[in-house]
Amino acid sequence: MSAGTPGLFKGENCHEVAQGACPPGQTETQSRRAGQDAVYRQMFLLEEGRPGAEMGLAIALLHAWLTAESNSESGLERVWLKNISPICIQMIETALQATDTVSLCAQ
Repeated sequence: MSAGTPGLFKGENCHEVAQGACPPGQTETQSRRAGQDAVYRQMFLLEEGRPGAEMGLAIALLHAWLTAESNSESGLERVWLKNISPICIQMIETALQATDTVSLCAQ
């Protein structure tokens, strides 16, 4: 993980995670897969309890939706997003509620 940015692996920045780290010349299929990988990576980090991972997951998910809207072959991506989004939202809400509970207990 990067020293200054919670929820990221070493060598990643927020733009790479959110965009799926798609280099120029990458096909839409490769871009879709990279976006899915970014979402799954953030889901894993959130499940592991990494600080800031809920924000990383939210950003990766939003960028995946934006990519789906801009790609011509986005039918498969939209189906995947419709299936994975409720799971991600539940994970994010659960993590935020846990953080709020810990904050209240600490006071």
